[in-house]
Amino acid sequence: MEKKIFERSKELGVPLPLATVKEIASYYISGEIDDNMLDEVIKRAVREYSWALVQPGEAVGIVAGQSVGEPSTQLTMRTFHYAGAAEMNITTGLPRFIEIVDARKDISTPMMTIYLLPEYKNSREIAMEVARKITMTYVSDIADIISDPENWEIEIRIDARRAHNYGIENINDIKKKIIKKIKNYGTYEEINETTILLRISEERQSYYEFYKILNDIRRLMVKGIKGIKRAIVKPEGDEYVILTEGSNLMEVLKLEYVDWRRVKTNNIFEVFHTLGIEAARTAIIKEASSTLAEQGVEVDLRHLMLIADMLTRDGRIKAIGRQGVAGEKTSPLARAAFEVTVKNLFKAAKSGEEDKLKGVYENVIIGHIVPIGTGMVELVVRREKPNERS
Repeated sequence: MEKKIFERSKELGVPLPLATVKEIASYYISGEIDDNMLDEVIKRAVREYSWALVQPGEAVGIVAGQSVGEPSTQLTMRTFHYAGAAEMNITTGLPRFIEIVDARKDISTPMMTIYLLPEYKNSREIAMEVARKITMTYVSDIADIISDPENWEIEIRIDARRAHNYGIENINDIKKKIIKKIKNYGTYEEINETTILLRISEERQSYYEFYKILNDIRRLMVKGIKGIKRAIVKPEGDEYVILTEGSNLMEVLKLEYVDWRRVKTNNIFEVFHTLGIEAARTAIIKEASSTLAEQGVEVDLRHLMLIADMLTRDGRIKAIGRQGVAGEKTSPLARAAFEVTVKNLFKAAKSGEEDKLKGVYENVIIGHIVPIGTGMVELVVRREKPNERS
């Protein structure tokens, strides 16, 4: 059936895309359209699709820039405050949109949405277990640390109840991690099952070194996934999902109970390094679309797809600015028109660059017809004089 629909659209002059062909076929198979209606549906689909096609020479980049740039001036500068079992801040609006198009690696509020496998998604206990397992836990969270700079000693008292609240049952494993860290700082003594005493070695006995060691012990991570500062469990429909403050896609995908097909992160570079450039392109489109939609701004998805294509076209994620897309234009005049004019012109002159005048910027600068739309057509019409016709 799909082949028949596709061949008929070719006969009508415009081959329909595969997704449209499959959709029409599904309606036919379900009985919503019959043989008498099928040809009319195909004709209408071809007509609608033809109207949607971009005409040769259409300035799609300028249209996309206008379509995204004008509505984005309505975006707010605020940070959304989520209050649930724990409080969490989420960057939205203009700051988030700038993070996306500037391809920033360090975003202000990285977060993940973690879904569980179908057989576990209704269990709040398993969701809580995963949340406790992934949250970063430091020595300072589960122990009292007593410093004695006069005798160059640091005492670490692990609190079993606090450790239990963080999902830690085996105190010995925690002690081993602490000992492995502190043994390089001097000698240690296990006073009892939950207490360790560190005596700083003589070569490290300075106040600067002492407080540096003290801070290192406090910030020693004993459990969790690096980058996940906090995790909360939230009901969503008929299942429980885990929202995190912080992101580490690679490690989360390895976890038991987690549905790796549905895990989401707003850190586009993590998506790129874990799943590749095509997944990163999709993430850019989704993040940009959702950021605009949250503010009530409607932008055609195709404009965002074009922007995502430009950011990822050479297999890596680039920013829009002069460190990325704008700075890599082949035209020296176009580069000079964007930023650091004198530097770009001097560099182009020094290296003997030639401008082919194929873009918009450079032709506007020198007063030529811009090679888009009707400006792409180079036709010369020979007009005959009236007396020449006879």
